[in-house]
Amino acid sequence: MNKVIWEELFANTKALANKKIKVTEAISGGSFHQAWKLTLEKDEKLFVKCGPKSALPMFLVEAEGLNILKRFADPVLMHIPQPICVQQISNSAVLVLPWLKLENKSQRTLGSGLAKLHQSSALQNPGNYGWNEDGFIGAGPQPGGWEKCWGDCFVKLRLNPQLSLARSWGLELSGIKQTLEGLTNFLNDHQPKPSLVHGDLWSGNAFSLEDGRGVLIDPASWWADREVDIAMTKLFGGFSQDFYLAYEKVWPLPKSAETRIELYNFYHLLNHANLFGGSYQKQCYSRLKSLERLIAKL
Repeated sequence: MNKVIWEELFANTKALANKKIKVTEAISGGSFHQAWKLTLEKDEKLFVKCGPKSALPMFLVEAEGLNILKRFADPVLMHIPQPICVQQISNSAVLVLPWLKLENKSQRTLGSGLAKLHQSSALQNPGNYGWNEDGFIGAGPQPGGWEKCWGDCFVKLRLNPQLSLARSWGLELSGIKQTLEGLTNFLNDHQPKPSLVHGDLWSGNAFSLEDGRGVLIDPASWWADREVDIAMTKLFGGFSQDFYLAYEKVWPLPKSAETRIELYNFYHLLNHANLFGGSYQKQCYSRLKSLERLIAKL
């Protein structure tokens, strides 16, 4: 980002009007964007995520997710950063957030805060599963839409779009119709309450503050079975036993939750395979066979 773009950002953003930058510092970004730490006069600090202008829809969806998560989070347990602005500046898209000093402390409060968020949103759920508009999971598509039944939602709106993309790298789907029908019925029988979920809950999107409160960033939110968040925490690891014990103390998971972990994480494996290829494709083959065996036993 050059000086002219920074000046244009501040000139066109009401919340940043009359503020001046003292220091700009490039920091580690994600797979599809750059990130900056800005220090302003009076030592105010901002986090700025930058990408090509094509990233603007992704940043808008991210900002919406943060705003709705903040509505349901208990501020005593969980801090959700509130977006300052999302802008297109010249040929760049920019998301500006308050700077947070993130730490990897005890995850106890993170676990209880997530459980409270799931629980409070379930009490005010829209009655259906899904989301009101098309979104993103990473840089992959996460279609909008609503379904009354959980199995219909997960298979139609999450698995099917990713499976369609997986055909391009050769995932064999000739006999998958029966498996998907079985998975749909399996999840429809489960009948969870719709909860607001983070949607992309790996360890790189969950932290703690100095005061111990949990922090969630980079959401891919939708109304779903809360177990999809818990399942993803186990896909790549990085969450402590304290996290799970604290979650269970607030809102225990059903004993059958373990039977759905592989199914829910199949969605994320497919998305990673479609975006990055490599070993994720092999994992998708293995996971599909595992799910076929699961359905055959039902």
